[in-house]
Amino acid sequence: MSTATIGLLVGLLLAIAAAAGGFVGFLVAVILGGAGWAIGAQIEGRLDLAEMLRGRRG
Repeated sequence: MSTATIGLLVGLLLAIAAAAGGFVGFLVAVILGGAGWAIGAQIEGRLDLAEMLRGRRG
């Protein structure tokens, strides 16, 4: 699935969340979508959440 197709699906899902849940539903959908993206990127190896959370204490 291409990045454009995934972006289209995400946009449609956010529009549904906004229509069904109003602004609060939209914000919840955005936050959960971001968390899902971060977890997926961590699993694929594109993002290292442990290093980001550790900060400069290293």
